Amino acid sequence: MASPAFSICVYCGSRPGENPAFAQAAQAVGQWIGEHGGQLVYGGGRGGLMGVVAEATRLAGGRVVGVIPQALVDKELANRQCDELHIVQTMHERKAMMAERSDAFVALPGGIGTFEELFEVWTWRQLGYHRKALGLLNVGGYYDDLLGFIERSENSGFLWPDVKALLQVDTDIARLLDGLAAEAAALKAQTPPDQLAGPGGVAPGT
Repeated sequence: MASPAFSICVYCGSRPGENPAFAQAAQAVGQWIGEHGGQLVYGGGRGGLMGVVAEATRLAGGRVVGVIPQALVDKELANRQCDELHIVQTMHERKAMMAERSDAFVALPGGIGTFEELFEVWTWRQLGYHRKALGLLNVGGYYDDLLGFIERSENSGFLWPDVKALLQVDTDIARLLDGLAAEAAALKAQTPPDQLAGPGGVAPGT
Protein backbone atom coordinates (compact mmCIF):
# COMPACT_ATOMS: atom_id res chain seq x y z
CA MET A 1 0.00 0.00 0.00
CA ALA A 2 1.28 3.47 -0.88
CA SER A 3 2.12 5.89 1.89
CA PRO A 4 -1.01 7.72 3.09
CA ALA A 5 -1.60 11.24 1.81
CA PHE A 6 -2.09 12.44 5.38
CA SER A 7 -2.67 11.08 8.87
CA ILE A 8 -5.52 12.32 11.03
CA CYS A 9 -6.21 11.47 14.65
CA VAL A 10 -9.90 11.06 15.50
CA TYR A 11 -11.09 11.35 19.08
CA CYS A 12 -14.61 10.02 19.71
CA GLY A 13 -16.77 7.95 21.99
CA SER A 14 -16.30 4.27 22.79
CA ARG A 15 -20.11 4.21 22.90
CA PRO A 16 -22.45 5.05 19.99
CA GLY A 17 -24.47 7.67 21.86
CA GLU A 18 -28.23 8.12 21.74
CA ASN A 19 -28.46 10.12 18.52
CA PRO A 20 -28.08 8.04 15.30
CA ALA A 21 -26.49 11.12 13.71
CA PHE A 22 -23.36 10.50 15.79
CA ALA A 23 -22.65 7.12 14.19
CA GLN A 24 -23.59 8.48 10.78
CA ALA A 25 -21.03 11.24 11.21
CA ALA A 26 -18.34 8.79 12.36
CA GLN A 27 -19.04 6.64 9.31
CA ALA A 28 -18.82 9.64 7.01
CA VAL A 29 -15.54 10.79 8.57
CA GLY A 30 -14.00 7.36 8.08
CA GLN A 31 -15.25 7.17 4.53
CA TRP A 32 -13.78 10.61 3.76
CA ILE A 33 -10.40 9.57 5.17
CA GLY A 34 -10.33 6.40 3.09
CA GLU A 35 -11.55 7.99 -0.12
CA HIS A 36 -8.88 10.69 0.18
CA GLY A 37 -6.06 8.20 0.63
CA GLY A 38 -5.59 9.04 4.28
CA GLN A 39 -4.65 7.27 7.47
CA LEU A 40 -6.78 7.13 10.59
CA VAL A 41 -5.04 7.20 13.96
CA TYR A 42 -7.37 6.43 16.84
CA GLY A 43 -7.68 4.69 20.19
CA GLY A 44 -7.75 1.14 18.83
CA GLY A 45 -11.17 0.12 20.13
CA ARG A 46 -13.81 -1.84 18.25
CA GLY A 47 -16.91 -0.47 19.98
CA GLY A 48 -18.99 2.68 19.71
CA LEU A 49 -18.06 5.53 17.42
CA MET A 50 -14.43 4.40 17.53
CA GLY A 51 -15.33 1.12 15.88
CA VAL A 52 -17.55 2.84 13.33
CA VAL A 53 -14.91 5.31 12.13
CA ALA A 54 -12.24 2.60 11.95
CA GLU A 55 -14.39 0.20 9.93
CA ALA A 56 -15.55 2.96 7.58
CA THR A 57 -11.96 4.01 6.96
CA ARG A 58 -10.91 0.41 6.27
CA LEU A 59 -13.79 -0.27 3.88
CA ALA A 60 -13.05 2.96 1.98
CA GLY A 61 -9.44 1.91 1.40
CA GLY A 62 -7.77 3.94 4.12
CA ARG A 63 -5.11 2.81 6.53
CA VAL A 64 -6.03 2.33 10.21
CA VAL A 65 -3.59 2.73 13.10
CA GLY A 66 -4.89 1.87 16.56
CA VAL A 67 -3.17 2.61 19.86
CA ILE A 68 -4.64 0.94 22.91
CA PRO A 69 -3.56 0.27 26.51
CA GLN A 70 -3.00 -3.33 27.60
CA ALA A 71 -5.76 -2.98 30.20
CA LEU A 72 -8.34 -2.50 27.42
CA VAL A 73 -6.87 -5.35 25.37
CA ASP A 74 -7.35 -7.57 28.42
CA LYS A 75 -11.05 -6.64 28.34
CA GLU A 76 -11.19 -7.80 24.68
CA LEU A 77 -11.94 -4.31 23.41
CA ALA A 78 -9.14 -4.09 20.81
CA ASN A 79 -9.84 -3.88 17.08
CA ARG A 80 -7.70 -6.63 15.54
CA GLN A 81 -8.51 -5.47 12.00
CA CYS A 82 -6.26 -2.42 12.30
CA ASP A 83 -3.38 -2.24 9.82
CA GLU A 84 -1.26 -1.42 12.85
CA LEU A 85 -2.35 -2.13 16.41
CA HIS A 86 0.04 -0.76 19.01
CA ILE A 87 -0.44 -2.04 22.55
CA VAL A 88 0.99 0.27 25.21
CA GLN A 89 1.03 0.23 28.98
CA THR A 90 -0.33 3.65 29.92
CA MET A 91 -2.73 6.30 28.69
CA HIS A 92 0.19 8.73 28.52
CA GLU A 93 1.98 6.44 26.06
CA ARG A 94 -1.22 6.04 24.09
CA LYS A 95 -1.82 9.76 23.67
CA ALA A 96 1.83 10.50 22.89
CA MET A 97 1.96 7.89 20.13
CA MET A 98 -1.36 9.03 18.66
CA ALA A 99 -0.05 12.59 18.55
CA GLU A 100 3.27 11.56 17.05
CA ARG A 101 1.62 9.58 14.24
CA SER A 102 -0.84 12.33 13.27
CA ASP A 103 -0.78 15.43 11.09
CA ALA A 104 -4.08 16.76 12.46
CA PHE A 105 -6.66 16.07 15.16
CA VAL A 106 -10.45 16.11 15.11
CA ALA A 107 -12.95 15.43 17.89
CA LEU A 108 -16.34 13.88 17.25
CA PRO A 109 -19.00 13.39 19.93
CA GLY A 110 -17.69 11.51 22.95
CA GLY A 111 -17.36 11.56 26.70
CA ILE A 112 -14.77 12.82 29.16
CA GLY A 113 -11.96 10.90 27.46
CA THR A 114 -12.69 12.70 24.19
CA PHE A 115 -12.87 16.06 25.97
CA GLU A 116 -9.56 15.45 27.72
CA GLU A 117 -7.80 14.39 24.53
CA LEU A 118 -9.03 17.42 22.60
CA PHE A 119 -8.14 19.93 25.30
CA GLU A 120 -4.72 18.38 25.79
CA VAL A 121 -3.65 18.66 22.14
CA TRP A 122 -5.20 22.14 21.99
CA THR A 123 -3.11 23.14 25.02
CA TRP A 124 0.00 21.59 23.46
CA ARG A 125 -0.59 23.69 20.35
CA GLN A 126 -1.03 26.83 22.46
CA LEU A 127 2.25 26.14 24.27
CA GLY A 128 4.11 25.45 21.04
CA TYR A 129 4.73 21.73 21.58
CA HIS A 130 3.34 20.98 18.12
CA ARG A 131 2.17 22.71 14.97
CA LYS A 132 -0.71 20.52 13.87
CA ALA A 133 -4.27 21.32 12.85
CA LEU A 134 -7.13 20.97 15.35
CA GLY A 135 -10.82 20.46 14.63
CA LEU A 136 -14.14 19.92 16.38
CA LEU A 137 -17.09 18.38 14.55
CA ASN A 138 -20.30 19.61 16.15
CA VAL A 139 -22.85 16.92 15.26
CA GLY A 140 -26.49 17.61 16.02
CA GLY A 141 -25.60 20.46 18.36
CA TYR A 142 -23.75 18.08 20.69
CA TYR A 143 -21.02 20.60 21.43
CA ASP A 144 -23.20 23.73 21.52
CA ASP A 145 -22.96 24.11 25.30
CA LEU A 146 -19.21 23.46 25.32
CA LEU A 147 -18.70 26.07 22.62
CA GLY A 148 -20.79 28.47 24.68
CA PHE A 149 -18.55 27.86 27.67
CA ILE A 150 -15.44 28.43 25.53
CA GLU A 151 -16.97 31.74 24.45
CA ARG A 152 -17.57 32.59 28.11
CA SER A 153 -13.94 31.76 28.90
CA GLU A 154 -12.82 34.15 26.17
CA ASN A 155 -15.17 36.89 27.36
CA SER A 156 -13.95 36.41 30.92
CA GLY A 157 -10.34 36.99 29.92
CA PHE A 158 -9.02 33.45 30.29
CA LEU A 159 -8.82 32.45 26.63
CA TRP A 160 -7.04 34.58 24.07
CA PRO A 161 -8.85 34.98 20.72
CA ASP A 162 -5.80 33.70 18.82
CA VAL A 163 -5.81 30.51 20.92
CA LYS A 164 -9.51 30.03 20.34
CA ALA A 165 -8.89 30.46 16.60
CA LEU A 166 -6.51 27.47 16.62
CA LEU A 167 -9.55 25.18 16.81
CA GLN A 168 -11.53 24.80 13.59
CA VAL A 169 -15.19 24.19 14.44
CA ASP A 170 -17.79 23.11 11.91
CA THR A 171 -20.98 21.11 11.43
CA ASP A 172 -20.08 20.18 7.86
CA ILE A 173 -17.87 17.08 7.70
CA ALA A 174 -16.26 17.58 4.30
CA ARG A 175 -15.63 21.28 4.87
CA LEU A 176 -13.98 20.63 8.25
CA LEU A 177 -11.81 17.77 7.03
CA ASP A 178 -10.80 19.65 3.88
CA GLY A 179 -9.81 22.57 6.07
CA LEU A 180 -7.81 20.41 8.46
CA ALA A 181 -5.99 18.64 5.63
CA ALA A 182 -5.09 21.97 4.03
CA GLU A 183 -3.91 23.50 7.31
CA ALA A 184 -1.92 20.37 8.17
CA ALA A 185 -0.11 20.48 4.84
CA ALA A 186 0.67 24.18 5.23
CA LEU A 187 1.95 23.76 8.80
CA LYS A 188 4.10 20.78 7.87
CA ALA A 189 5.66 22.75 5.02
CA GLN A 190 6.49 25.58 7.44
CA THR A 191 8.02 23.34 10.14
CA PRO A 192 11.71 22.41 9.90
CA PRO A 193 12.23 18.61 9.73
CA ASP A 194 14.22 18.55 12.97
CA GLN A 195 11.24 20.05 14.81
CA LEU A 196 8.60 17.57 13.66
CA ALA A 197 9.07 15.42 16.77
CA GLY A 198 9.63 16.55 20.32
CA PRO A 199 8.63 15.86 23.93
CA GLY A 200 5.55 13.68 24.22
CA GLY A 201 5.70 12.84 20.53
CA VAL A 202 4.84 16.35 19.41
CA ALA A 203 6.91 19.12 17.90
CA PRO A 204 8.32 22.06 19.83
CA GLY A 205 7.15 25.50 18.76
CA THR A 206 8.95 27.60 16.22
